[in-house]
This record gives sequence, C-alpha cells and structure tokens, in this order.
Amino acid sequence: MMTTGVESEKQGNGSSGGKENRLLHLSPLLFLTSIFLVNFTARVVFAPLMPTIEKDISITHGQAGVLFFLITAGYLLAILGSGAVSSRLTHRKTIVLSATSLGVALLLVPMCQGLWLTAIALFLVGLAGGLYLPSGIATLTSLVPSRHWGKALAIHELAPNLGFVLAPLVSELFLQFFSWRGVSALLGIISVAIGLGFARFGRGGEFPGEVPSLGSFKTLLGRPGLWIMTILFGLGIAGSFGIFSMLPLYLVSELGMERSWANTLIALSRISGIGMAFLAGWATDRLGPQRTLVYVFFLTGLTTVVLGLLPYPSIVVAVFVQPMVAVCFFPAGFAALAFVGDARIRSVAVSVAVPFGFLIGGGAVPIGIGLMGDAGAFGLGFSAAGGLFLMGTLFSLYLKVSSPTQQP
Repeated sequence: MMTTGVESEKQGNGSSGGKENRLLHLSPLLFLTSIFLVNFTARVVFAPLMPTIEKDISITHGQAGVLFFLITAGYLLAILGSGAVSSRLTHRKTIVLSATSLGVALLLVPMCQGLWLTAIALFLVGLAGGLYLPSGIATLTSLVPSRHWGKALAIHELAPNLGFVLAPLVSELFLQFFSWRGVSALLGIISVAIGLGFARFGRGGEFPGEVPSLGSFKTLLGRPGLWIMTILFGLGIAGSFGIFSMLPLYLVSELGMERSWANTLIALSRISGIGMAFLAGWATDRLGPQRTLVYVFFLTGLTTVVLGLLPYPSIVVAVFVQPMVAVCFFPAGFAALAFVGDARIRSVAVSVAVPFGFLIGGGAVPIGIGLMGDAGAFGLGFSAAGGLFLMGTLFSLYLKVSSPTQQP
C-alpha cells in the first residue's frame, strides 16, 4: 500500500515510537541516496576518463564534447518521458529499471570500438540514468514526513557533490588495474547490483507517476520567467557540470599535467561544494534568490574567465575557487524556479527548465569548449564560457521573484 508524506507524518508523531520511525525513514533515504550517487557518478566518470578515451579511440576534443552532449541528450529525453514510464510501471519499478538498465548500458560501453558505437552506448547511459530522478524524489517524499522534506532532500542532494569528488578518484584508482573500459564495466556491475538490491530490499514508490498535462505546459510556456530560468539553469549547470566535463582534458592535454595529479586535484577541489551548497541555501533565505543569483553568476563568470587564462601552476588556485562559487547556483536556482508558477505547475516548471538546462550546460557548452580546443584555443574556450556566465548576471536582474520572507 502507498504511504504518503502526510501518512508518514502521522505515523511519526507518537512519542514512544518517534526514534524508531526516524530510523525507518533514514534507511530508505540512504538507499535512494546511494542509488543516486551511483547514477550520477556513472554519468560524470567519463570526464576524468576522457584523456585516456581520446587516445584509445582516436577522437578530437570537439568529438569528446559530442560524447558529453549525447549523455546529456539521453538524460533530457528520459526526464521528459519519465512520467509516461512511471505512470505505467510505478515509481518503484522505474527506479529498478533505471539502475539496472544503466548498468547494462555501462557494460555495453567497453564493447564498443570507434566514435559512433561509443556515442550510441553513452547516449543509452544518459537515457537510463535520466529515469531515476523524478521517481526517486517522488518515492523519497512519500516515505519521509513533510516537515522533514528539506533535510531529507538535502541528504539526497549530497549525491551529486559526492559524485564530483568520487568520479576522479574512482577512475584514477581503477586505472591502475584496468583500462577505462574496465572502469565503465565495474560501475555497470555496481549499478545492476544496487538496482536488484532495491527491487528486493528497498521500500516505497508503490504508486504510479503522472504524465504532465498539456494545459500545464501551455500555461508555463507563456511565462517569460520560465525561459529566463531555463537559460539560467543552462548557465548554472555549465558552470558546474560543463566545466567539470572538459577540465581534466584541458589540464592533461593542454597544460601537460600528469593525469593522476589532475584527477586528484579536481576531486579535492569539489569537496568544498558539499558545505558551499548549504551556505548558498542560507544566503538564498537571507538575500532572496534573485540577489543570490546575481552574485553567484558574477563570481562564477569571473573565476571561469581566470581559469582559462592562468598557466600551470597558478591555475591550481582557480581550479579550487571556481567550483566553490559555481555550486552555489542550485539552491538559489531552484528557489527562483519555485516562483515561476503556482504549486499545481511547479513540478512541470522543473521538468522543463532542468533538462533543457542540462542540454545547454552539459551538452552545448562542452562541445563549444572542445571545438575551441581543436582550434588551438582551449583556454580561451573556458574564458568564453566565463563570459557567458557573466551574462547570467544580467539575465538574473530581469527575474521577477520575491524574497522568501515576503511570501505569505
């Protein structure tokens, strides 16, 4: 039987069983967070592996950018279609399908030779991975009392920040024993195992999803705020995910760093994102989402421009500072997105702005940087991306949102 958030809250109100209920909520929350961690790590691990992949299948920097674009395109299509899938399978079965099919796709990648077969397999990686998030969030909020949703979602959202740290470390560790193909296969086995584990031991999600109505989309498409937020999400994702995708390749092929040192450096630089995300949440509550976005885009743009100009070893400072400010976009971005529409169409706003933002930030921007790298201006590609982020400051000024403290 489906357990809603309200029902869970009632169950947790008894004083005698409060502690036991908190433990019952924590266990499935950590299970879902683990699935999300494997899901995210599997999609970003190809960034630290890309210097090795480039040599192995003989591709250019621009073609490497195309591979990241295809992962993101698959992810976009899956999120857009996730409601249709979960409405037929239930959220629980969709989570199992996502984890196991992601594992199969990761096992297919090592079998591919050449650019286009590898590209197809990576598109399937994105497609399988994109099914998880809507069903994961729906399942989480059905298990945890509504008064604890903020804390539960904060724990769940640790997965991307931990994934940014783990991906370079995992790839570098296992490259000591396997080729990059072996790293992909190992993550595939883990993903299949955790998906089957959730099917056997996981809880929640025994209810179908909903397909967004055409009317909701029509209502949203007429709102300028949605289009501004889609652009801002594209730039915000590019500042974090897009830069991460191409940075290992830049440090190794352009600046001559040892691959192991570059991956270790990038992993260490992402640790700060865990704490900075909470700090950004506090700033959003204090300053309001619009002002926070203005500051975040200005600092992200400035540090990214500098990232593309500095030589080694001076660039090490920028490698640490840039992700510290870039990750601050997401609390303010989601808060601003909440004001685009009322509660009835808020989830539809997320399902439009976030995936299309990923297509821009995780797909188009890496391709652009890669093409500039092929033209002998790799560093300039990063600085140009920084210029786009500075433009995000101007777009943020056009947002018409209120401070959370001004809301009824």
